Amino acid sequence: MDAEKTGKKRLRSGIPRLDHILNGGFLHNGLYVLMGPPGSGKTILTTQLCFDSIKQHGYNCLYITLTTESQNKLINHLESMGFFDADEIGKRMFFVSGRNTLSSKGLESFMELCRSSISKYQAKVVVIDGLERLEMKVIDRPEAFLDFFHDFQSFCAVAGTTCFATRTTLGSGLIVPESTVADGVVEMHMREEGPRLVRELSVHKIRGTSQLPGRHEVEITERGVVVHPRTEVQFHDPENHPQEERVRMTMGLKELDHMLDGGLWSSSSTCLLGAPGTGKTLLGCFFLVEGARQGQKGIYFGFYEPPQRLMEKCEAVGLPLKKYVDNGMIEILWQPPLEKYMDSLAEQLLEKLRKERARNRRLFVDGYEGFRSAAVYRDRLPRFLSALTNQLRVMEITTLMSLELNLFEKEMHMPQPEFGSIMENVINLRFMELGGKVHRLLTIMKTRDSDYDSSIRNFIISSAGIRLERLSSDLESTLTGDARSALQPKQGKEIHGEH
Repeated sequence: MDAEKTGKKRLRSGIPRLDHILNGGFLHNGLYVLMGPPGSGKTILTTQLCFDSIKQHGYNCLYITLTTESQNKLINHLESMGFFDADEIGKRMFFVSGRNTLSSKGLESFMELCRSSISKYQAKVVVIDGLERLEMKVIDRPEAFLDFFHDFQSFCAVAGTTCFATRTTLGSGLIVPESTVADGVVEMHMREEGPRLVRELSVHKIRGTSQLPGRHEVEITERGVVVHPRTEVQFHDPENHPQEERVRMTMGLKELDHMLDGGLWSSSSTCLLGAPGTGKTLLGCFFLVEGARQGQKGIYFGFYEPPQRLMEKCEAVGLPLKKYVDNGMIEILWQPPLEKYMDSLAEQLLEKLRKERARNRRLFVDGYEGFRSAAVYRDRLPRFLSALTNQLRVMEITTLMSLELNLFEKEMHMPQPEFGSIMENVINLRFMELGGKVHRLLTIMKTRDSDYDSSIRNFIISSAGIRLERLSSDLESTLTGDARSALQPKQGKEIHGEH
């Protein structure tokens, strides 16, 4: 049963989006184990949680360390983090070393140190850092280790204290003695994927509440730990509320809007499919500028065109993108495809869209390849795309997303097959060789819930703008990029029938 429905109080972690994974946060007065390899972020996460509890609730927090690292050294390492507040040290944030007590006097004395320190500082949040050292002290008496956990858990419940215990693991730490006693087990993962260092987090167990399953991306930034829940898990069950009446969203090119039977339906998703240089970016910007002319706000979310260069590119064909960027009708969000996480990119986009609830908003995602290059697990891409586009529909966003094809391919294929089933509309842009010149073509390959003109048009880009022209009716094989006149004799061997 969900803890929120039972009225149990939550301790929110203050870790961006971790509380979403935990369905609201940790339960008060519980005992939680956080484990992972060195460098995975355990210490940063637990201290970040403490400082947020001080800031948000005014709680006193106690950090009991069993490691060899001195308190001064630990504090020095934390000073560069945005959550750290030196003024709270010794005031509401207290550090106690339990290493010497455990080593010289044993488990019972360490338990007494924990109890007396919690009482002395009236701590509402406690961290025991270095649980593996406690286990090593009683390695020949595993029952004593579990007895400690039982007793400590009971004491925390009576004292009204929520406790977090960290454990260093050197591999899969799914089976640990205290997991049966703890109210929750969270694991931090760290591995190398090629030259890339990947950090992840998974919640194996949380009593009294549900959680988002599986591994979720983790970043350590100057702000501290940031968690990015998997997009397809966050939005696995999209809302199904009645939408406002759908309208036609014109593209800004009269001939193309006629081919689309008046434009794209609002809240739909459209794939612009084409090779580099075929005009996908310009067509997407035409879509945004047309919306701005009608008072509809738009967002350009791109990976490869810096804002200034993008606006210059549009101005070169007479498209006043800069005008609408300057007056706030269009916003450019540029994300160079560097060390980004796929779910982080989706979050940034969705959170931006949630801030404003204007009607008939437009979005152009210039380069699905930006998401693909940020993916650690490529087999996630179909589910990720489905979840993202579903969420955009729920938010009533009309979306164009470009997808790149290889240059000069004779055989047409969808490089990401999921686009064919997920996207309502597909517009194909392609090069054609004819008469020793290269031409651009535009074709509507698919629309849902609408009639459309499937004829192939010449897609012309010049300093005067963009326009569509009808092709000569005697041309064939234009979609292969190797056009020829239908009146021209076909090359090849003559085939004779039987006599």
